[in-house]
Amino acid sequence: MSDPDAYVSTGRLAPPLDVRRILDAVHTEVAGVDGGENSPIYPALAQADPSRFGLCVAGTDGEVFEAGDAGVGFAMMSVAKPFTFALVCAHLGPERARRELGANATGQPFNAVEPVLAAEGGRTNPMVNAGAIATCSRLPGDGVEEQWTRLRAGLSAFAGRELALDGALYDSVSATNFRNREITAALARQGALAGDPDDALELYTRQSSLLVCARDLAVMGATLADGGVNPVTRERVVDAGLCQPVLAVMATSGMYERSGDWLYDVGLPGKSGIGGGVLTVSPGKAGLGTFSPPLDGAGNSVRGVLAATLLARALGLGLFTSRPA
Repeated sequence: MSDPDAYVSTGRLAPPLDVRRILDAVHTEVAGVDGGENSPIYPALAQADPSRFGLCVAGTDGEVFEAGDAGVGFAMMSVAKPFTFALVCAHLGPERARRELGANATGQPFNAVEPVLAAEGGRTNPMVNAGAIATCSRLPGDGVEEQWTRLRAGLSAFAGRELALDGALYDSVSATNFRNREITAALARQGALAGDPDDALELYTRQSSLLVCARDLAVMGATLADGGVNPVTRERVVDAGLCQPVLAVMATSGMYERSGDWLYDVGLPGKSGIGGGVLTVSPGKAGLGTFSPPLDGAGNSVRGVLAATLLARALGLGLFTSRPA
């Protein structure tokens, strides 16, 4: 049964003054935290300023709260994956997308080849590199340039502004993405790609090289939290029914092999990227965006994970918390 008027238990975000106070307090507390290292995978990421730290909360009512370096641009990298998956779900339908791409966690690092070789048809999930490359191969459009035009437009609609490709970053990634080429070749051998392997990798590389900021991530997350409507622009980006499958795969696999620990501590769907971004979604309430380049061993921002944990608790965002009636 699908009832568009069915009740959805969401609650609401805290009052603006409380959000502002809590956001500033968390930024102050986490800014001094050391640990982690910039990603060494691509030279452009290794050179990022490790002291940068930005936080943003975007409510489903359109209010946006920022702290620190929330407007500083950085490489989108894997934070693009949930939104590309949403666009492919809109194209194929969520059930076909699940059949072809998978939905379960691999328990392996984000750039592992082994899950592709072990799974039937090379299916992993859309939140790891292999599944994301397979997702890109299923984007609508006649040829890679039309596919890219549609993909960038869709990601920009989630952010509420036109996102630009960082040419220098793209060149750096293209010249050094040896592991992703290996993954793409394995996907092709397993029959997991729907189009040309080179085109799939090209689209994946371009989406990873878009410039975003913590504010963008918060608004993109708030769009998923708001049933597919961007709360700032009020544009419908995807149908409401597509948000659940996207958030479900984020919850199970968005933080790679640390996804269980993340869900245990934060209680919300999340997605990280090796550019230093972390996206968190509280359905019906808000999206959180964080930026800090130093990463833990799984490729998740150290400050970003801690900040999301503290914000989720202080703002009462977690899906699994409740109080007696």
